[in-house]
Amino acid sequence: MYSFDARIRYSETDHTGKLSLEALLDYFQDCSTFHSQDLGLGLEYLTEKHLVWVLSSWQIIVNRYPECCEKVIVGTFPTEFKGCFGYRNFFLKDMDGNYLAIANTMWTLLDTDNFRPSKPTVEMLERYELSPCIEADWAPRKITVPEGGRELEGIQVKKHHLDTNQHVNNGQYVKMAEDFLPEGFEIAQLRAEYKKQAYLNDVLIPYVVEVPGENSIKEEACENVNADRVVVALKGEDGAVYVNVEFTRK
Repeated sequence: MYSFDARIRYSETDHTGKLSLEALLDYFQDCSTFHSQDLGLGLEYLTEKHLVWVLSSWQIIVNRYPECCEKVIVGTFPTEFKGCFGYRNFFLKDMDGNYLAIANTMWTLLDTDNFRPSKPTVEMLERYELSPCIEADWAPRKITVPEGGRELEGIQVKKHHLDTNQHVNNGQYVKMAEDFLPEGFEIAQLRAEYKKQAYLNDVLIPYVVEVPGENSIKEEACENVNADRVVVALKGEDGAVYVNVEFTRK
């Protein structure tokens, strides 16, 4: 297991003064980067081997969003290798050791020369210490996109959306999708299924579906409902899906 201590910065909070979901994703991604770097398996190693880890799916369960200036512990550990796939858990704890958030992820190792799946190297298998998966109600990787949604204006990929791999960063997709949540929607769970990489100047077309809860009441004169889940599919102009994102309300 790898972990580091942190303190929630003002720049990482949302309008409520608590850690934003985007900043939480950044903490988790940074933690895995630090872990790999400290094991000698970081960006330089991957570049030398012509390899890249591509995130295939997220599931993040949030128990509580920490407040500005609160001290926290960020941690991660791999749980399994299976062929070209690597599975990794993350956690955010308070200083008493309570889980604030947990996450389960699946990554795909690709050969950057031909972008075909590749098996982990001997060094990866030797240096990454596997640990049992955190016990939780983990969902399947694939996300079902319900019918009855609406298609909205496209989003053009800009330079600030890109990471070192020159495609849209995982967290940027989530940030785009989060903009379509109803007012007052507090996120208890995030799921994201990544299907295709988007590059500079690509146009992502949002398809948004609000899924009402069992106790929601739809008024005759009002089209809005209290959504328990919101699913956002970001598609290309050709209809191919880049990512499906599902938000569940607290």
